[in-house]
Amino acid sequence: MTPVVSLRGASLTFGNRTLWKDLDLDIHPGEFFAVLGPNGSGKTTLLKVLLGLQELSSGTAVLDGQPITRGSRRIGYVPQQESFDPDTPLRARDLVGLGVDGHRWGIRLGGASVNRRIDGLLAEVGAQDYAKVPVGKLSGGEQQRLRVAQALATEPKVLLCDEPLLSLDLHHQQAVSALINKQCHEQDSAVIFVTHEINPIMDYVDRVLYLAGGRFRVGTPEEVMTTEVLSDLYGSHVEVIRANGRLIVVGLPDATTHHHEDAHSIAGEVG
Repeated sequence: MTPVVSLRGASLTFGNRTLWKDLDLDIHPGEFFAVLGPNGSGKTTLLKVLLGLQELSSGTAVLDGQPITRGSRRIGYVPQQESFDPDTPLRARDLVGLGVDGHRWGIRLGGASVNRRIDGLLAEVGAQDYAKVPVGKLSGGEQQRLRVAQALATEPKVLLCDEPLLSLDLHHQQAVSALINKQCHEQDSAVIFVTHEINPIMDYVDRVLYLAGGRFRVGTPEEVMTTEVLSDLYGSHVEVIRANGRLIVVGLPDATTHHHEDAHSIAGEVG
């Protein structure tokens, strides 16, 4: 299968600091790929490279066989959850509509077809009931469903997700994760999911990229999320315990015991 994202010898440095070096990586259509690591390890910066917002220090990055360019409609992007101001006059369907034709200037053309597309996207994420509600009046989980719908508007080859579950309660974490996984498998999109918290997506993840201290490891969760691998990456003993289908990691440098459901869990926060 031809990869939709390919990195070869990819390195990123800032001054004397190396985030990651000589990264070779292929991500395929329909693959759910998680990116983990401590704060500042370069997780979000990797997404910026794929969005065309950050140049590599060395190596190459290719999207769907072509050099990466800024603003590609082949990429959908789900940002971190940030609440809208309660007085924001934008309705839910207007926010989704920006993903459909927000890149065009001037008067909206083909209004009927655009509205049908918006209605379809709202239905896909289960947001029809609040389509006309101002976004500032919606809960964090409802707003994040709309961001997923907006990201799916271009039927992207790759869906980039930057901590999309941050600040959501468990119910909404599960709902948003399931929506993203549905896109991955039903539309054969590759999903690259940056997270500090792997447990809500554990059932969906095919492979993991773990970044730490300028080094990395790639493999299935069973191959990467182990005592031996994390201890090697961190250069000190880290204990990984599996309990009731969840991961508990003990002994991270400068940290106490962490559960993945905790806001300050094993993989840190946004990198």
